Amino acid sequence: MLNKIPKILSPELVKILMEMGHGDEIIIADGNFPSASCAQRLVRADGLSGTDILDAVLELFPLDPYGEEAPVSLMEIVPGDTVETPIWDEYKGIVKKHNASFKDFNFIERFEFYERAKKAFAVIATGEGALYANVLIRKGVVVD
Repeated sequence: MLNKIPKILSPELVKILMEMGHGDEIIIADGNFPSASCAQRLVRADGLSGTDILDAVLELFPLDPYGEEAPVSLMEIVPGDTVETPIWDEYKGIVKKHNASFKDFNFIERFEFYERAKKAFAVIATGEGALYANVLIRKGVVVD
C-alpha cells in the first residue's frame, strides 16, 4: 500500500504508468474490446468500470497537450449504428476534472482505433459494459 495511489490501480498498472514517457498512449478498453489480441502489454482490470479507471489514471499523470489531435480519443460510432453513448459525457467530466483546459475528444474510426491499440504502450481491459467506451489517452510531461 502507498499513500495517494488510487486503490483500484494494481501494482502492475502503476508500474506500467511509471514506465510510460511523454507522448506514450494507453488504452482503457471496455469489456467488448479485443484487448488480448491488440495489446503489447495487457493489464486486466475485470470488474472495474472505465470511468473509475480513467479517473484513477488521470490522478497520476497529466495529458499531453501537444500533437495534431486531442490527448484523449474515443472510438467513433460505426456509421449506421444507432447506439447511445452517455458514458462519453462521464468521460468528459472526468477529463475536465483533472485537466480544466480540456476542450473535446478526438474520434478515431473503429479499425484505426484497433491499430492504435496495437501500438499503444498498454491496454487496460476493464469490465465496462457501456458500448463505445474505449478511450485512448496520451501521457504528458510530469513536472514537480
